[in-house]
Amino acid sequence: MVDYDRLIAYGWTPAVSAEYTRLLDTGWIPARVIRMDRSECDVATPEGLARARCPRADTNVDGLCTGDWVGLDSDLLVRQHLPRRTAIVRATASGRSEAQVLAANVDTVLVCSAADGDVDLGRIERMLALAWESGAQPVVVLTKADLAVEVPLDDVRAAAPGAMVLAVSATTGTGMDVLTAVLDGTVALIGPSGAGKSTLANALLGEEVFATSEVRASDQRGRHTTVHRELRPLPGGGTLIDTPGLRAVGLWDAAEGLSRTFSDIETLAAECRFTDCSHSSEPGCAVLAAIESGALPRRRLDSYRKLQRENEWLAARSDARLRAERQRMWKNVTKSQRQAYRDRHSRGR
Repeated sequence: MVDYDRLIAYGWTPAVSAEYTRLLDTGWIPARVIRMDRSECDVATPEGLARARCPRADTNVDGLCTGDWVGLDSDLLVRQHLPRRTAIVRATASGRSEAQVLAANVDTVLVCSAADGDVDLGRIERMLALAWESGAQPVVVLTKADLAVEVPLDDVRAAAPGAMVLAVSATTGTGMDVLTAVLDGTVALIGPSGAGKSTLANALLGEEVFATSEVRASDQRGRHTTVHRELRPLPGGGTLIDTPGLRAVGLWDAAEGLSRTFSDIETLAAECRFTDCSHSSEPGCAVLAAIESGALPRRRLDSYRKLQRENEWLAARSDARLRAERQRMWKNVTKSQRQAYRDRHSRGR
């Protein structure tokens, strides 16, 4: 009989147990990926923490990420990649039409932005689209509130309908009690370098786990002090994943996430006179009317259009790449068939 009690601190709940124990192949035990290192990973198992091997060539376990649940054999080899409930996915920074999973099986996403600098509403909207698309509940956290002359809470709340927006200071403790109270399950922190994610993570964990560094005075940018995605148990229950700072936040198949992020615009669009209204100059446009009245900032409509175009472009590029890969595959199959036919013909002579 496997004792799952040691997994509880790493997110093993009755719901997870009901979902995954029936999916595990006989003889394999469940474990959660704490940290990935190429072909190996740190895992939490019913026997405690361990180092497991990850055969990347096996498509059943390829593409593992921090937060994944897996099945291990007795030799601590990952043999099964269990289905993800949620996943934070972005387009790779390389510009290729590929996806990168930042964290898996996340329940709450903390979208972090430093309140002591220029709060970039467009970046917050972009990260919110990723968070909503993941299936988790986003919370916008304005960090370093103690250093800010003025915290633009109202502006950020207008850019984040449906998401809680909090101003906190991990240094003084301001707002940390409210933030801790709204955390649920596995919590992931995302945001740019210098947003104070690692400092916030240490405050939530109650100890100095993640390295921190000062923001450069010259450009107010931070260094990537967190270089790995790592999962840790929270003292009050649940788990936390700190992620490296995101320089590029490319959308990946985020239509639903955009719809949730810009739900105010989509609600207004439903009231336009024409169903195909482009919100440019059409009569009876509810979106333009809201902009004229000051109820909706023009900036927000511009951001919505920009992110929609980006998402549609990447989706089209991804489809084109898949079509090209299928064409190459069938070309190789046809070539192999022709070669086999020639070989049989030459042997028959």
